[in-house]
Amino acid sequence: MSIRPIRRISEAKPTIEGAGVRLRRAFGFGDTRDYDPFLLLDDFRNENPSDYLAGFPWHPHRGIETITYILTGAVSHGDSLGNQGTLGSGDVQWMTAGSGILHQEMPKGDAQGRMHGFQLWANLPSSLKLTAPRYQDVQARDIPEVTDDDGTRVRIVCGSFWGKSGPVDGIAAEPQYLDVWIPSGQRKTLPVDTYRQAFAYVFEGAGTFRDASEPMGVLTEGLGRDVPQRDETGNRALVLFDNGDEITVQAGPEGMRFLLVSGRPIREPVAWYGPIVMNTAEELRQAYAELQNGTFIK
Repeated sequence: MSIRPIRRISEAKPTIEGAGVRLRRAFGFGDTRDYDPFLLLDDFRNENPSDYLAGFPWHPHRGIETITYILTGAVSHGDSLGNQGTLGSGDVQWMTAGSGILHQEMPKGDAQGRMHGFQLWANLPSSLKLTAPRYQDVQARDIPEVTDDDGTRVRIVCGSFWGKSGPVDGIAAEPQYLDVWIPSGQRKTLPVDTYRQAFAYVFEGAGTFRDASEPMGVLTEGLGRDVPQRDETGNRALVLFDNGDEITVQAGPEGMRFLLVSGRPIREPVAWYGPIVMNTAEELRQAYAELQNGTFIK
């Protein structure tokens, strides 16, 4: 067994999306090779309704999958195919945009006005860029959770872990999407298949991800140039791992909760503008031309 070294630790940066939603972007619109097959991860966490209620009005997607995971509050959604519904606390939507879809996502806070969720974009290989759009809406009660003897808890959205499989299936990159809680002071080693690209995104508590030889990435102290001091709302640290088949985590006094996401790299050219991701510039131009002439939806 080999512990994955840490390639980089960074912090999610403030940005504004949709009609004025204030959120933090962990990665996206950069070098797509770093996180292949994933393209973007946004953390929308807010207690001020005016910062998120404008939402994400009608917009297109093609060539990707969007994964929305709600922790607090709700998101109402609708699309050009007539689908509509609401995601609540703990729910997940895995949307395969494929050949093209127009949709909207409108967040709502809980009784105290709090809203928290994540959206991850996954790329599609060229063979599936124009596949038929598909939804997998998963309610919280259908997401398996496993607990180890030391109190470590893992919710399995997609992929297999500790003998359980998540409800999302049929995804090209064979991703694993886990919500992991490590109790106070516990050290835990978690398996990650060698062939997968992997990252962790910390959103509660703090702790240490350990390298093969010594502790690295102390999230409570802001150790090193790439890890600034975290604020009191949560550290929002993104950890990109190198090759190996396991990661080792040491939770701090308050425990630590993070997303652990991995997938098989696609390793294809990426042509990306806004919400549309294709393989060539010509395919991208064609997609936007179809948006203009009304032939985008297949």
